[in-house]
Amino acid sequence: MIHKRSAILLIGVLLCAFVTPKLSAQPVIFEQPLSPRIANYNIDVRLDVEKKLLFGKERLTWKNVSPDVIDELQFHLYLNGFRNNQSTFMQESGGSHRNFKMDEDGWGFIKVDKIMLDSGVDLTGRIEFIHPDDDNEFDKTVFRLSLPESIPPGGSIRLDIDFTAKLPQPPFARTGAKDEYFFVGQWFPKIGVYIDGEWNCHQFHRNSEFFADFGMYNVRMTVPEDNIVGATGIEVEVTNNGDGTATHFYHAEDVHDFAWTTSPEFVEVTGSAQDVDIRVLMQPDHVNQGERYLEAAQVGVEYFQNWYGDYPFPNLTVVDPRRKASGSGGMEYPTLITAGTSYRMPDGIRLPEMVIIHEFGHNYWYHLVASNEFEEPWLDEGINSYSENKIMAAEYGLNGDMLDIFGIKLNDTHFQRASYIGRPDLDPIVKKAWEYYSNGSYAVNNYPRPALVLLTLENYLGQETMDRLMRTYFERWKFKHPKTQDFIDVANEVAGQKLDWFFDQALFTNYVLDYSVDRVITKKIKKDKGYDFTLSVEHALEEDSTENEIPEQDTVSNDSASEETTIDSLKEEDEPEMYYSLVKIRRLGEFQFPVEIKVVFENGDIVKEKWDGRDYWKKLEYIKPTKLAYATVDPDEKILLDVKFHNNSKTVETNTIGVNKLAIRWMFWMQFLMDQPEFLNLFSGLSLRL
Repeated sequence: MIHKRSAILLIGVLLCAFVTPKLSAQPVIFEQPLSPRIANYNIDVRLDVEKKLLFGKERLTWKNVSPDVIDELQFHLYLNGFRNNQSTFMQESGGSHRNFKMDEDGWGFIKVDKIMLDSGVDLTGRIEFIHPDDDNEFDKTVFRLSLPESIPPGGSIRLDIDFTAKLPQPPFARTGAKDEYFFVGQWFPKIGVYIDGEWNCHQFHRNSEFFADFGMYNVRMTVPEDNIVGATGIEVEVTNNGDGTATHFYHAEDVHDFAWTTSPEFVEVTGSAQDVDIRVLMQPDHVNQGERYLEAAQVGVEYFQNWYGDYPFPNLTVVDPRRKASGSGGMEYPTLITAGTSYRMPDGIRLPEMVIIHEFGHNYWYHLVASNEFEEPWLDEGINSYSENKIMAAEYGLNGDMLDIFGIKLNDTHFQRASYIGRPDLDPIVKKAWEYYSNGSYAVNNYPRPALVLLTLENYLGQETMDRLMRTYFERWKFKHPKTQDFIDVANEVAGQKLDWFFDQALFTNYVLDYSVDRVITKKIKKDKGYDFTLSVEHALEEDSTENEIPEQDTVSNDSASEETTIDSLKEEDEPEMYYSLVKIRRLGEFQFPVEIKVVFENGDIVKEKWDGRDYWKKLEYIKPTKLAYATVDPDEKILLDVKFHNNSKTVETNTIGVNKLAIRWMFWMQFLMDQPEFLNLFSGLSLRL
C-alpha cells in the first residue's frame, strides 16, 4: 500500500527534479509544512569507495525567524572530531567509544573547500574556527562565518558550499566505513540553531549527540551502480550514469538531519505497519533474522502511534551493520535507524528487538520532539528509554520481556535498575552532556535513571494520567525545541497538581531514594500487676489500710471462697493473649517520597499504612491478639527509584534458606551467560545502552 503522504511527496519531488535538476533553485514545498523549515539543503555527493572520501556540493537556504539582526552564522563540522588525537572528542574519549576503536590509520575529517553567497561572493576567507565549550584551540568541529551583510528578521540567506570529507574506519561513534559497507552520518557542513538570542552550536563531544533545525533535504548520492542505498526520506529516482556508478535521489521534508548507508551486500526485507512502509537492510550472514527485525520495527511503529501520536512519515528504514562495523549500530536518524545482532542470537535474548524499538522511538523524542541533546540529553534518551521499557513489557510480557532463556527471566526494568543502582548519586539528571562526572554517570543519568523516574511517576499518578501526560507533551511540542521546564509544565497541567517537589529532586539533584524497614518487634503483653491505676492513689491507700481489718460481716465460708477463685481463673483463661508489635521505618536517602507500608500478622491480618516520607523515620505500633509476622515498605515495588529493594522488608523470624538458594542459582546462570561470546559481544556494543 502506498502511503498517502508518500504519493503526494513523490509527485511533488518528481516535479522538483524536472524543473530543478541541480542546486540552482530554492527547494519546492509540496505540502503544507509541518515544521518551520528553517534550514533547507540541496546536496550532491559522490562517494570514492577505495579512499572512503566524499566530494560534496551543498546549497543551504537558511531563514531568520528570530526578532534579531543576524551578523554571523555558525556551523558544525562533526567529522573533524576524528581528525586527530587533539580534537575535543578524542581527548574526552581517549579514542574509544562504546568499547569501539578506530583503526590506527582510520582518521576522518571534513574540509570546507569553498563557501559562497549564491550571488557569487566568496566568503571562504571569513571562516573562523571557534571552541565555545572548552579552551581547545585544536578542535575544528565548529566554525563561525561573519557576513558581509546582516540578515534582518524574516530574511534569509542562500549559501553554496563545496566540501570534502573522509569517513573514519571502521565505523566509530555513529559513522564510518568498513570495506564495502558505509554508514554516513554527520557528514556535511551543518548550520547550528539560533535560539534564545544566540547561536547554539556546540563542539562534538564524546557523549553529546545533536541539535538542529527542521527543513527540507534533496540529496543525490553517487555510488557504485551495484550498491543498494538506504537514507532519510524517500527514494525518488535512481539514475545509471554509464560509468559504473548510479545516482540515488532522496527527498525528505520536515526533518532536521540526513544520514545514509550503502553496500552491495544488503539483503532487503520489506513489510508495513499502520500505513508505514518498512524496509530492512540485512547483512547476508544475518539474513535469517530479517523477519525478526521487521517484526520488531512493526511493534515499534504500532505502539508509538497508538500511544503517543501520528508518525507523519511514509517510511522507515532499518539497517543491520556489517560484521566488524558495529560502531554504527544502535543509532537513530530521521526515518533511518541502525540495529545490531550476532550470528546465533537466541530468540529468548531480545536485544535486537529492544534496540529496534528504542531506535524507532528516537523518531519521536529526538526527531519529532527536537530537544537539545547537547544540553538536556535526558529529554530524548531518558524519555525514550521509558517508552522502550513500556513497550517491551506490553509486547513480550511482564516476566522475561528482555531475557527468557534457560529458565532465566529478566525484564528491561531489571537491566535499567541494575545500571542505575551502581551509580545513583554522581550527578543530577539535567546537565550538559560533556559535564558529567564520568562517562558512566552520563550513561546512567540519561538512560536508566530518567526512565525509572518516569516509571515511578507513572505509579504515583496512575496509568491513565501518565498516558495523557506523554501524549500531550508529544502533541504540543512536536516540530519544536522543548526544554525540561516545558515537560514539567505539561506534567503539572495534566496531573492537575504541582509536581515540582518531585521533579526538583528527581531531575536537579543527585538525591538517592532509599526507604527501609529498620526493625520489627513483637512481644506478649504481660498481665497487669501492682495497683490498678484506674483508681485514685487515695483509694488505693484506703484499700491497703483496711486490708488486715476484720470485716464487720461474717467471714466468707471456704466453699464460697473456693467458688470465687474458680470463677476468676476461668475469666483469665477466656481472655486472649495480647501482643505489642512495633515497626520502625527509616528514610536512608535524601529523596523524599510518599510510601505505602504493609504490615502482616501471623493470623493473616494485614494493615496498610501511608506515610508522606518526609521525616527521617516513622514508628508504627499495634496491640493485637496475634504476633507480627513481617512488614514491607513499598510492597508493590512502585518506587523504582529506590536503590535497595532488599531492605524494604523485614520478618520477625529470620529465614535465609530460600535467599541462599536463589543467590546460588543466579550466580550460576550469570557466570554461564558471561561465558557466551554472543552475549558478551552484543553487550559490549551497547555499553552506553543506545
